[in-house]
Amino acid sequence: AMGKPLVSKFVTEGLQASVGHVLLRALNGEHTPSFELPLVKDGEQKAVVLLNATTRRGPNHEVIGVICVGQDITQINAMAEEQQRIADDLARLIDSANAPIFGVDPKGMVSEWNRKAAELLGYPKEDAIGKDLITSFIEPENRSSVEEILQKALAGSETSNYALSLMSKVGKRYTVLLNATTRRDAKGHITGVVGVGQDITQLNQVMADSKRIADDLTRLIETANAPIFGIDIAGKVSEWNAKASSLLGFSKEETIGKHLVSNFITEEFKDSVQDVLAAALSGKDTANFEFPLFTKHGKRKEILLNATARRGPDGEVTGVIGVGQDITRIREITSEQERNADDLARLIDTANAPIFGVDLQGMVTEWNRKAADMLGYTKEETIGKAFVQNFIQPEDKTSVEEVVQRAMTGCETANFTLPLVSKLGKSYTVLLNATTRRDAKGKITGVVGVGQDITELNQVMAESKRVADDLMRLIETANAPIFGIDVQGKVTEWNAKASSLLGFPKSETMGKSLVGNFITEEFKDSVRAVLREALMGRETANFEFPLFTKSGEKKVILLNATTRRGPEGEVTGVIGVGQDITEIREITGEHERIADDLSRLIETANAPIFGVDLNGMVTEWNRKAADMLGYTNEETMGKNLVQHFIQPENRDSVKRVLNRAMAGEEAANYELPLLSKSQ
Repeated sequence: AMGKPLVSKFVTEGLQASVGHVLLRALNGEHTPSFELPLVKDGEQKAVVLLNATTRRGPNHEVIGVICVGQDITQINAMAEEQQRIADDLARLIDSANAPIFGVDPKGMVSEWNRKAAELLGYPKEDAIGKDLITSFIEPENRSSVEEILQKALAGSETSNYALSLMSKVGKRYTVLLNATTRRDAKGHITGVVGVGQDITQLNQVMADSKRIADDLTRLIETANAPIFGIDIAGKVSEWNAKASSLLGFSKEETIGKHLVSNFITEEFKDSVQDVLAAALSGKDTANFEFPLFTKHGKRKEILLNATARRGPDGEVTGVIGVGQDITRIREITSEQERNADDLARLIDTANAPIFGVDLQGMVTEWNRKAADMLGYTKEETIGKAFVQNFIQPEDKTSVEEVVQRAMTGCETANFTLPLVSKLGKSYTVLLNATTRRDAKGKITGVVGVGQDITELNQVMAESKRVADDLMRLIETANAPIFGIDVQGKVTEWNAKASSLLGFPKSETMGKSLVGNFITEEFKDSVRAVLREALMGRETANFEFPLFTKSGEKKVILLNATTRRGPEGEVTGVIGVGQDITEIREITGEHERIADDLSRLIETANAPIFGVDLNGMVTEWNRKAADMLGYTNEETMGKNLVQHFIQPENRDSVKRVLNRAMAGEEAANYELPLLSKSQ
């Protein structure tokens, strides 16, 4: 390097002019400031030198050259660039963060205000920088506490998770979870405070809604018109609502924490109930499981149960909720209906009169023993065949078809004289009653013909209608229709059972007035009064009223109206839990109709009919018996049949027949001589 030109040989072309100028000034005796000089070797920058150029003088003070003293600042520059990059990254991070961030200097003046803070509160950065944070942006009631936090941070004591209420420029309130951090310079001196917030306004609203829903559910469970219990994963009772307590007689205090199956399920059903609960604990729900429970006092209750897995916030199974329906009364009604149906079925099959039934197509559906004995066609030969075409003589087909068709339109025929010919060609004359057959809803399903063979004897058979098992319908589900209204009476809840029951989907009901749109005129005042009471905190149980479905069908509902409250306890609406008792009402009406039909059949039969109790006292004495024997109903009721109305020589045999019948051994075609009152 010695002796070679410094500038042209060792300085990059782009800097040669400026370096040459500095050296020239130094050669002229001028003082020059320090300057950065990149050093290059083989076209690659190797270092950066901070250079001082000083004039060099001879003994006579003449300028003889320039001395350059340099310092290698390559690493210092690299560190400075890295620090600048970090500072730029931090600035971008603060400004673009999805959380409100602000900074204040030691005097409390805003020095940082990121985009999220501006977006949340509505104050742009330009409006915030340099202003007093507390007096400009903090509500008066929070200023002292925020001042305390800032002062602590300025003293080096940081604060985490402080819930700060903020008001935006347009008056909207936000809740921010704030971390206040001390800000320091390179030497560790405190230069201010940085506050990093998290907007938890929506989270607080969600938490409040969750609490409201949990409170609603708790009240719903407690006040529901169905027994509800809950167990934990160990099978111990965790829920026991008021209905369960009133139904079974065990108070909540007597059940909570005790093993459900071991303490409250009868021995014969323990395994099956345990299986249902175990399935629910594994996530498999069970619907409509029927089993008996016994009350504290030993009374049996029939329960229809839905068992559903209960889950925690992470979806883990934490227990089981069992929603039951007390179907004891339904079972009693069903049993009574089945008994009546069995009685009528036996009456039809064993009656001493021919009885047949046809469906709407005229095909035989009933053919009793007497019809089979009289006409020679077995039941198997007749069921499913056209009655008129196969069993009526050609000359009578038109008139019989007319009687059957009229009955299918609801116009019944009594005492129609029908000639019949048996399979073997024997002629019979039957006095026929053609009766319309209906299902539980009154829909015509066919015709029942009850005949009286008046060819040889004036024997009688009561006109009867068989009640099929399909007339005994149960309420199909333990689930109950549930609706909710707000304080204006507008629908806010409408569950699947309400939709399926009434035909109005949820989309057609939400936001509409419940009373104005879905309650019939005659019940609007009473339902409105019940809801008004519930909105005042006075709840109503077992209020019965009719609802009409979308298609105009009437439904009878048993309603519990429960006050709905918000997170602060304020009334926000009403939850109505209903029970569809339409079918119970229909079954009761059908039961009464069957009893009336049977009574009319006995009373108007064209044959003498009597009945006795277990002591042989007369309990039935129809018109034909009165007409034939001359004894009125009043003269016979409560008197001993054998002692008062049977001739002495026949009393023993009649008594034996009655005793056998009372033991369940029925007798057919027993010939009984009777003497009338006039004889």
